[in-house]
Amino acid sequence: MTAAATAFEEGGPGVSLDDIARRAGVGIATLYRRFGTREDLVKAVAEHVFAAEIATAIVEDGPDPWADIVATITRTVDAYAAHPVLVSLAREHAVMGMDTMAAYRAAVDRVLERAKDAGVVRADLHASDLKAVVVMGLAIAQKSDCGGGAHSRHLTLLVDGLRPTGVPLPGA
Repeated sequence: MTAAATAFEEGGPGVSLDDIARRAGVGIATLYRRFGTREDLVKAVAEHVFAAEIATAIVEDGPDPWADIVATITRTVDAYAAHPVLVSLAREHAVMGMDTMAAYRAAVDRVLERAKDAGVVRADLHASDLKAVVVMGLAIAQKSDCGGGAHSRHLTLLVDGLRPTGVPLPGA
């Protein structure tokens, strides 16, 4: 899985299965026996990376609910940003398993509800809003040409919009 993830990131979405097999130290026949199709390989690698790096980005039960939600968003953006080719392939092939995503969403919901209960985020915030913040943060991380950690600065500005202001969100 690690060899395939690296091959996709370094070789791009069209990296050959021969190259992936070589990097993994196996024959191409082994790769086909194990995964069957390129799409099956993409699915397995995406789920492996998601479970190992993105699902573990959740920070729960720390002493500060605000710090937990900020760390969860930041770590999620960083984990996705580390795998742009794989994220694109996973999106293209719609490969993320429902169980994997459901567990991640449930954890994000717990982090959000804890932050809402503590009054450190807007009361009208929804989990879908956090997903949008992650997508915007990922766009910032991938497109930032300011250098010098500018994406971290911009993500901080974005996340600060989650704080309670007393002004309801439009359509809330």
